[in-house]
Order: sequence, then structure tokens, then C-alpha cells
Amino acid sequence: MSDGLRIEEARQLQAAAADLFERARKSAVEITEGGRRIDDHQVLAERVAYAATEARALDETLVHLERAQAEGRASSDFELACTLAAAELAKRIHDRLAPLVDELGIGEAALEEAFPAPVRSLLRRATGEALVRDLGRRAIEAGGRIDWPLDEMHEQVRDQVREFGVNEVLPHAERIHRNDEIVPEAFISSMGKLGFFGLSVPEAYGGVEMGNLAMILTTEELSRASLAAAGSLITRPEILAKALLGGGTEEQKAAWLPRIASGEIMVGVAVTEPDIGSDVASVKCRAERADVDGQKGWVINGPKSWCTFAGRADILALLARTDPDASKGAKGLSLFIVPKESFDGHEFETTQPGGGRLSGKADATPGYRGMHSFTLQLDNYFVPEENLVGGAAGEGRGFYLQMAGFAAGRLQTGGRASGLAQAALEETVTYIRDREQFGQVLSAFQLTQFTLGKMMALLTAARAITYSAAVAFDEDERSAAPLAAQAKLLACDVAVEVSQSGQLMHGGWGYAEEYPISRYVVDAQVLPIFEGVKPILELKVIGRSVLAR
Repeated sequence: MSDGLRIEEARQLQAAAADLFERARKSAVEITEGGRRIDDHQVLAERVAYAATEARALDETLVHLERAQAEGRASSDFELACTLAAAELAKRIHDRLAPLVDELGIGEAALEEAFPAPVRSLLRRATGEALVRDLGRRAIEAGGRIDWPLDEMHEQVRDQVREFGVNEVLPHAERIHRNDEIVPEAFISSMGKLGFFGLSVPEAYGGVEMGNLAMILTTEELSRASLAAAGSLITRPEILAKALLGGGTEEQKAAWLPRIASGEIMVGVAVTEPDIGSDVASVKCRAERADVDGQKGWVINGPKSWCTFAGRADILALLARTDPDASKGAKGLSLFIVPKESFDGHEFETTQPGGGRLSGKADATPGYRGMHSFTLQLDNYFVPEENLVGGAAGEGRGFYLQMAGFAAGRLQTGGRASGLAQAALEETVTYIRDREQFGQVLSAFQLTQFTLGKMMALLTAARAITYSAAVAFDEDERSAAPLAAQAKLLACDVAVEVSQSGQLMHGGWGYAEEYPISRYVVDAQVLPIFEGVKPILELKVIGRSVLAR
């Protein structure tokens, strides 16, 4: 055990934070009437939802540490990172909820009872300079990487993907970003051969079915090399695969899953519309029954936006309104597999023999380049009836199938964020060990060590909740969906905070494209937005789950 902070002390802090949070939660449940009036108390609900996320991450961090210790796989560096992560989360929970005690009606007494003087003293020591700087120094010595202890199988997965990312992806990442190039076909081909697209697809359908933790480790290591050129490549296939497994016909699973798992076909997801973002139930793009040249199916009309990789994709998982009665909301939506030609570049148009048309144009973005996000327009675009996911029984069920896929996407985003944060941390350590100012290397400065210690602690917390969500997903995807949302929420904010802290330690060079840290910063900005923008995730997903009676 590290001399820094014993796990028993970390558990004291966890108990105090859990006590305060539970008092806040119970009061918020009453105020929001079991979550039904969240929109009348959005600020309060958002803070309680975030505190719930931090409380869960704190607990999961210590659970991971205790398990690693019991199995004899916990290094002293890992122990210190976990206990200090727990301390940092406990402090953030206290500081987040303290201003709400009057609004919640629990008063100052709740703070004192949850965090009495001895616990406050312990919290000050646990988040103070000495211990955090110690973790920072250890991170510097380790090159920014304190590996998570895994079993042999998962270590092999991590090592294999890390080798691929370092040797095949990383040498091209900066060029792809600066020139706004499309992902090289060599990446897709190699990843298909290595089985990266089939990690959660059953073996019966051509996948390798290694489980969600293997999928997260793969996503994380690919994102460490490049978020846009590799880390996000398996997310869209994963989203459609989950929808097919959850509600596709046997014929659809047999037809599409093996081709998705092998990387033979690439997938784009078309849900968002120019005037509809997180309010998915309000989708307006419509699909109407049609008979074109003797073939039964649907014609689709309307726009879609933020369709990542839609140009290169061979198929789109597209959500459209099949019931013209808009008052039916989510119950009037269906999910379609829309075949299309594959295009390189930033703009495309395809016309069907019957006159149907699909066009797309990539939106210029400061980061997340390589896959390109498109705005699409569909005009009488024909889709065969067998491409309605779930067949006749799937009509009107598209929203629920898509949401199941999005839960998987949120889980993956926790892995993507952890990988990007890891890359930013390692790049920062490399820079500060080489750069001298005022007669000494930057790594020798106290504030540098302190900042790096906090960065490492936060990344540890992000990994803990994300890995736990992955394991929970294997057991029951539906019940694990709120935890996946929490993992996405915390890990994405950690990626933003870690990358920006790293940029500041680069000084002026942090703003230059010559250094990868500038790419990590702009790429991180998209993470709290896609797969559920942060405020909606807090209020509509996590808040509802936490505040339900």
C-alpha cells in the first residue's frame, strides 16, 4: 500500500460524500416529484445528477482498487492514483452540493453531519499538495502511463490494439487532422482483419464476441492514437449492430452483422436533423410506403445532419417518421438500413434509377477530422421493405432500437474520452521533461507536478466508471444504460479538462499545430456534445434515473 492515503481513509471520504449526496438526492426527489418536474428545477437537478455521477465513479474506483489488491495486481502507483481519485471526487461532491443546501432544504447541518471536522481534515490532506504532487512525480517517471491492472485476456487485447495504434495510426494522425483528410482505407482493412468491428457481435454472426470491456479497451487505445482517424471507427457499426441484435429479424442479422463485423461495410448513423438535436422523438424526416419498379418498400424525404462518416459509409442507420401523425412522437418512428454508394471527399450525390436522390456535404469543424460529419438531403430515396429494421414488427419501434444503440455509443464514448485524455497526459509529460525554463526542466516545478497529479487522478476516475459500465453492459444492457450515460458524462469532461491543462503546460507551443496537444484540445471539445449533449444527458437520462421514486 502507498504511504500516501490508505484505502480505509479513502472509504471514509467515500462514506461522507455518499451521505451528503443521499441527503441531497432525497430532497431533490421530493422537490421534483420523483423527477416529473425536473424542467421546473433544471439547475438543481443538473447539479444533483452530476454529483450522482461523481459518487458512482468514486465508489467504482475503490471497488476496482480493492479487487486489484485482492488479486495481487495493484501497484503502489495504481493504489495512489485510485485513492487520490476518490479524494478528488469526494471534494467535488462536497463543493458541488454545498451551495444547494438551502435550496434543497437540508441546511448547514447536513454538511456538518456528513463532513465533520475530522473528515474535513482528512479531505484537506488527501487533496493537498504533498500527496497530489507525489502522484504527479510518479506519473512523470512513468511517462504519463499508469496501466490499469487487467486479467491476461484483456491485457492481450490492450497490448495488441496499442501496438496497432502506435505503429499504424499515430504516424498519420497529425497529417489527417491538419489536411482534413478522410480515414485511410488501410486503417479500415487492417481493423477488419483484426476483428475490431466485431467485438460485441456474436460468433454466430461473424463476430468475436469478447464483451464490452474488450470493446472499450480497443476504443480507448485507438482513440489514444487518433480520436477521429481510428477511435470512432467502431462506434457507428456498434450502434447499428446493437439495434439489429435488439430488434432485427433473423434474416437481417444474418445479412448485415457478418459484413459489419468484418469491416466489409461501413456504417453511418442518420438521426439528428438541422432543427432537431437531442429531442429525437421530434424527428421529421419521413418515410412513406411505395412501390418502385415493382419492388415494395419506402421512399424517404427530408434532411439529416451531423451524420459522421456518411460519405464513406456503405449504409446508413436512418431514423424516419413512418406515421404521419406527429402527435405520436417516438411511437411513429422507424429505423431503416439505407444502402448508398461509398464516396471519398467532402461532398457527394447519388441518384437512383427511379429518380431518388441522396446528397451530402461535410460540415467544416475545428477538430474531429478524418471521419467528417455530413448534412444530408434525401429526396424520394427508395429503400426496400426488407431494410426496415425488425420488419413489419419494427414499424414504430425505431426510437427504442436507436436508443439502445445510443446507449452503446455512450459507453464507447467513455472509452474514447479516456483514450484521448491518456494521449494528452503522455504528450504533456514528454514536453515537460524536455523543456527548460528559469534554469530547470518544467517537470521539476511544484505546480507542474501538482497539476499532473490531478490530471492522473481524474483520468483514473474516468476509467473506473467506464470499465464498470462495460462490465455491467455485459450483464444487462438496459439496466446499465444510465451508468453508461454517467461514464460518458464524466469521462468527456475529464478529457476536456486534462487536454486543456496539458495545453497550458505547453505554453505558447500548446496553441501551435506543430504539437499534438493542440489536436487533443480541439478533438476533446466534441466529446461532451455527441452521443447525447451534456445538459440533456444530465437532465433527461441521468437526472430522471437518479430522481425517480
